[in-house]
Amino acid sequence: MPSYRYEARSAGGKVTAGVIAAATLAAASQQLRERGEYILSLAPAQESARKKSFNFNISFGPGARDVQNFTSQLAVMIRAGISIRAAIEGIAEQAANPKFKEILVQMKRDVEAGKPFSDALQRHPKVFSPLYINMVKASELSGGFSRMLDRIAGYLAQQIETRSMVVGAMIYPGIIGAMAVSTTIFLLVFVVPSFKEIFKGKEAALPAPTKLLNLISEFMVGNWYFLLIGVVGAAWGFVLMLRTDWGRMWFDKTKLTIPLFKKLFRALYISRGLHTMGQLINAGVPMLDTISITAEISGNQLYRRMWRTVYSAVKQGKKISSPLQKSNLLPRSVVQMIGAGEESGKLGEVLDEVSDFYSRELRAVIKSVTAMIEPLMIIAMGSIVGFIAMSIILPIFKLSQLVK
Repeated sequence: MPSYRYEARSAGGKVTAGVIAAATLAAASQQLRERGEYILSLAPAQESARKKSFNFNISFGPGARDVQNFTSQLAVMIRAGISIRAAIEGIAEQAANPKFKEILVQMKRDVEAGKPFSDALQRHPKVFSPLYINMVKASELSGGFSRMLDRIAGYLAQQIETRSMVVGAMIYPGIIGAMAVSTTIFLLVFVVPSFKEIFKGKEAALPAPTKLLNLISEFMVGNWYFLLIGVVGAAWGFVLMLRTDWGRMWFDKTKLTIPLFKKLFRALYISRGLHTMGQLINAGVPMLDTISITAEISGNQLYRRMWRTVYSAVKQGKKISSPLQKSNLLPRSVVQMIGAGEESGKLGEVLDEVSDFYSRELRAVIKSVTAMIEPLMIIAMGSIVGFIAMSIILPIFKLSQLVK
């Protein structure tokens, strides 16, 4: 059974410390309360020194999964009656990521100094997003801190799942594409040149596909270093281009025009934007802050521009649906539902329902895209390998006929 270290104060004011065995953190908290003790701190017991000796010194910055796990644990501990300072300390002690552990320790110090939890979060903007901070700040003003943490954890879990699905959908075609390119290079550089000796002196009798294949093979063998430099330079140039405003805009436009992927990215951006907006509205975050945060997390320059236009319109006293009607980035039906939500005062609920619909559509689109990519990549790879094989075999048949 797990063990938990605790510090508690009795009714007489005496402070005690020790280790208690319980099935869960909440059960340990309940046992201490039944004794009539006030919990000062409660956290899982530290791992043994033997286990700690296997930790690696190399560490990476905290990721979305670290933040999501921290939020879930914090919600449970706050519900169990543990103070936020003690809860952060307990989570920090068992944090696997050293950098994230340092951040949690600093947050604990800020809370001990009397700062609100949201202010402690704001000191780490690269780890905790504006959405996270604003939802926490709203809960500090309205109450229901643990419920808000549960909502934030659910939001982060869905975003992680969505990102994993999209990345997973891209991995398969990437692997197939890499195999196709590698196989083609291997055939052109190592296999085709070995047949040149067979065809030596008979170049005039070779068919056009074989001549073309020999020219490509000779060029690759003789200029491979230039090709390598060109590929690396093109990749680096593409990365630099994406760091510019026009390059990012071009890439974001391209993602929404590629026949096979445009539906996938469209569903992703709509689901992400509306889900974020719904969560912030339901949390009580001011509307202008909600729209501003939605624009920043949209993930696409076109959608970011659309939400910034909405921000300007709302700032002037207009409704959210007014500027959206002039944009083609959201379906008419979605804009109509947003307008209806504004009129009825249930905009947050409407946005949650619409985002859930597009989340389901995103899953369906990912499955259909993956199913379509597989045969297309196989056909493309088969065509390339088939052309090379035909170009090698065809002159052999032709030369054997000439010999007869």
